[in-house]
Amino acid sequence: MLTATSSLSSSSSTASTAGTSTSTSATAGSASTSAAQDRFLKLLVAQLNNQDPMNPMDNAQMTSQMAQINTVTGIQQVNDTLKSMSEQYTAMQVLQGSSMVGHDVLIDGNTLSINNGKAGGAIDLTASAESVKIDILSPGGQVLDTINLGAQDAGRHSFEWDASGYQGVGSPSFKVTATQGGQAIDNTSMTRANVVSVGSDTTGMKVQLQGRAAVPYSSVKAIL
Repeated sequence: MLTATSSLSSSSSTASTAGTSTSTSATAGSASTSAAQDRFLKLLVAQLNNQDPMNPMDNAQMTSQMAQINTVTGIQQVNDTLKSMSEQYTAMQVLQGSSMVGHDVLIDGNTLSINNGKAGGAIDLTASAESVKIDILSPGGQVLDTINLGAQDAGRHSFEWDASGYQGVGSPSFKVTATQGGQAIDNTSMTRANVVSVGSDTTGMKVQLQGRAAVPYSSVKAIL
């Protein structure tokens, strides 16, 4: 004979399993919720048919079990709604992001992308510097060229390097040295790259860069 406690545990476990499963579509989500409700009702009917006539389940127990299945069903519906909204948001991002194609963007990093014989990037200085120097390095770490930006205020500053004479294999990089009164100034290096396409996967919107791996949209610091 089923008791009220054991039936409540079984029905809650069954409903929770259905509620936490990932739906592939709104239709699948609705079917999953409906199946959970159907299983719950079958268990409830079985419990009523097999309850102890001398100790029947009272209204409070019945109400409690009904409230639990309603809660699980509500959570499933909220999850389905949020998933649908997330998919729509990502699709809108990709649509808006298509305007980036053909433009250059800045992303964190110090590896240079050569495009039409030129390469460039930017630096963010946390404070003013009396001297800012950028060394262009080969893949092996040798200094190929040096760009002197001189004194610069705190903030973002861009630079460009003439890479038409570069014949090396692999992508060059750059190193920033910024000082004030002989003390190093903290800075962040950013590289410039061209956007060739945008798309999305399970993690969200991705931006495909020329000669580079795709990066999350959140990695783009500026659109040039």
